[in-house]
Amino acid sequence: MNLIETEADVAEGAAWLAACEPRFALALLETGPLPLRLREGGFSALLRAIVSQQISVAAAAGVWARLEAAGATEAKAVAQMDVESLRAAGLSRQKAGYALALAQAGVDFAALRQMPSDEVIATLVRIKGIGVWTAEIYAKFSLGHADVLAAGDLALQESARMLFDLPARPTERELRKLAEPWSPWRSVAARALWSYYHVMKNREGIGA
Repeated sequence: MNLIETEADVAEGAAWLAACEPRFALALLETGPLPLRLREGGFSALLRAIVSQQISVAAAAGVWARLEAAGATEAKAVAQMDVESLRAAGLSRQKAGYALALAQAGVDFAALRQMPSDEVIATLVRIKGIGVWTAEIYAKFSLGHADVLAAGDLALQESARMLFDLPARPTERELRKLAEPWSPWRSVAARALWSYYHVMKNREGIGA
């Protein structure tokens, strides 16, 4: 299983993509070196993902600070709480239920590190509140898997539309199909698409 652990790994993947697909070579001229973006894994990483669903970055940071103040960022502590106490710490009723489901799922996070991507995703999506996108983001950035796209991401879809001159933003299924030739470096392709998206959106903002 190919892993991304260093900036050199990202650069290797980027060079491969540029040689494989000329449009990535053009995108990389715009973006420059791509970010590593690795983050810690474990329970708190998935809880953060739940907290961040459908709210702004600033709002998510505020909720997370309240959870930290309540001592509610580790599985053992959360499992001993109830929905109302988690709501008091800033979570919606729905997200409090998701947090409890995650805390009580008994995920073996060390074992996840030895699994291929499809098994990681299958394991995580069994937990209430963890969808495919969240599971793929975890595999990509917390486990360093090199060949995970997260095709349900709207920014990736929009970036692919711009970079590949598509008539419309591709669906998740269409983007997965488009990305098949980018294996075994689809995680780097996602980094390139995200970076390209931000470059183009910033350019549009300046132009306006």
